[in-house]
Amino acid sequence: MFKNVFRSDFLIRTAHVILTWVITLILFLHDTDLRRQRENGELMQPVVFSLLVLLSVMLYFTVSLMDPGFVLSDSVKGSGEELEEMIPQNPIPRLRRCGYCLLQQQPMRAKHCQACKHCVRRFDHHCPWIENCVGERNHRCFIIYLAVQLLALLWALQIAWSGFHSSGTWKLWLIVNGFLLAALCVVGVLSLVVVLLLGCHLYLISINSTTWEFMSRHRISYLKSYSDEENPFDRGILCNLWDFFCMCRTVVWEQVYYRGSHNHV
Repeated sequence: MFKNVFRSDFLIRTAHVILTWVITLILFLHDTDLRRQRENGELMQPVVFSLLVLLSVMLYFTVSLMDPGFVLSDSVKGSGEELEEMIPQNPIPRLRRCGYCLLQQQPMRAKHCQACKHCVRRFDHHCPWIENCVGERNHRCFIIYLAVQLLALLWALQIAWSGFHSSGTWKLWLIVNGFLLAALCVVGVLSLVVVLLLGCHLYLISINSTTWEFMSRHRISYLKSYSDEENPFDRGILCNLWDFFCMCRTVVWEQVYYRGSHNHV
C-alpha cells in the first residue's frame, strides 16, 4: 500500500512538472512575444518569465513535500490539565479522541486525514494536486504558491495569445496553431481554477475559517452552538490577515476559542 501511495505521489508531481515545462516550451518555440524578443536579443522578459515558472515549480514541491502540521503525539501545548489551568471554568467542548491515530486529545481545529493517515493541525483540506494536506504549517506557502502560479498563468495567456496568426483556411490555421491553441485552453482552464481557489482561500482567511470548518460547521462540535454568521476565531479582517501571514508560531486555538466564546456570551 505504501508503494502505491508513493507511486501515486510521484506520478502526480512528475505530471505537474512535465505539463509546466511542455507549455513553457510551446510558448518559446511558437512565434510568440517570447520568441520574438529572444531572437531580437531582448532577454529581460524571457528570463523573468522562465524564473517565474521555475519559482512556481519550486513552490509546488515546497508545499507538496512540507509537513502541513501533523500531530504526532499527545504532547501538545495547551492540552489536558495544562489547558484546564490556563482556562479556568473552561467552556470549550471536550477535546475529541482520534480513533485512527489513537490520540487521547485531538487539538482544536485539527482533523484526521484519511489520505495522509495523520491528524493535521488547523486542517483546511487535502489537495489532490499537491498530494498533501493543507494545514497550519503549509497553508501560508500554499497561498503564496497559488499567487505565483496565477501570475505565471496570466502571463502565459498573454504570451500564447500573441502567437496566433491568420491563415488561408481553418484547417491550415489549426495545423499552424494547434499546439498553441491546446496550450491556451489548458492555461485558461488552470487560470480559472486558480483564481477561484485563491479567491475562496483569501475570503476564508479574512474570516479566520478553514475549508473544512466552512463546509462542515454543523457537524463540528466547537461550532455547533454558533450561527452561520458567527465564528469564535474571527478577530476582524485586518487581524486575521496579519495573524495568518505574519505569525510564525503554533496557535493554541483553545485559548482563542475561549476568548471568542466569552465575548459571545
